Amino acid sequence: MTMGKIIFYEDRNFQGSQYETSSDCPELTSYLTRCHSCRVESGSFMVYDRPNYMGNQYFMKRGEYSDYMSMMGMSDCIRSCRTIPMHRGSYKMRIYEREDFGGQMNEMNEDCNNIQERYRMSDCQSCNVMDGNWLMYEQPNFRGKMMYMRPGEYKSFREMGMNGQRFMSMRRIMDSCN
Repeated sequence: MTMGKIIFYEDRNFQGSQYETSSDCPELTSYLTRCHSCRVESGSFMVYDRPNYMGNQYFMKRGEYSDYMSMMGMSDCIRSCRTIPMHRGSYKMRIYEREDFGGQMNEMNEDCNNIQERYRMSDCQSCNVMDGNWLMYEQPNFRGKMMYMRPGEYKSFREMGMNGQRFMSMRRIMDSCN
């Protein structure tokens, strides 16, 4: 499996000190005082505006991000990052209307741009990711705040710090993910 590679820069336009990694980094300030631009040379990553994979999350695929804060609408710089392993094979996730896997349940194996239209679900408060890596978005059509979901059980988005945040669309993270 090929590893991803990302380079973080203290200043906009790839200036200032830099830090390169191919692995998860819970606290970028251990290496840089701040981070305002980055370059993804391979793979894909989630970056966060708070340490320990907290706060707002953003998906980064191969490319250059010369002014991260204005491009992503961030109020703060990148504080942590997580690698997203490439997944080959099927994708499968169960979404639930209520916490603790309660209420209406739907099983997905492809992208869904609007759970309300497709499944008649008004809310999604828990999920079980069986296969693949997914991005969940607060608005239909893959817009708004996002959350990275790797395989595992997620019993309560509220307990994960997503108070009041709803997820209305889901997308698989694939090699060609937009």
